[in-house]
Amino acid sequence: MKLTQYSDLGLRLLMYLALREGESVTIQEASDRFAISKNHLVKISHQLTKQGLIVSIRGRNGGVRLARPPERINVEEVLRATEENFDLVECFNAAQNRCVISGECKLSAVLDAALAAFFKVLSATSLADLVTNSQAIDQNLLPLPKEISINFSALSLLKGK
Repeated sequence: MKLTQYSDLGLRLLMYLALREGESVTIQEASDRFAISKNHLVKISHQLTKQGLIVSIRGRNGGVRLARPPERINVEEVLRATEENFDLVECFNAAQNRCVISGECKLSAVLDAALAAFFKVLSATSLADLVTNSQAIDQNLLPLPKEISINFSALSLLKGK
């Protein structure tokens, strides 16, 4: 089984928001720090907002932030919000099953049990658990571009006037 890039990027965005808990983060900032497509993150953040995992804030100090504390968001919830299905084999989907041995085969029961174990581990793992090494993670993220830093400095100068 392989998770989609959509889920991978969604998890990265949520982990970044967990690192910056309580702050609004722009999609551009997250995109720059991970060197990933801003357009992809916009789509993902929209989905995560619809699922109630993040909150989108409009306006001057806008961005996105976690809808709940990272301790209260588990990885299973994220994957169920970002993956379309978990059909490991054809017979997991009754509407598309064409396997002639599916009534007698034991494989689907074994894979179903494995999938249940997978979700049990993910359910017990929160976003907070994924970022316990927050300093190491932050040190490995790419620095913000200078243009963004300059813009932040310019904004703080404007606020002071």
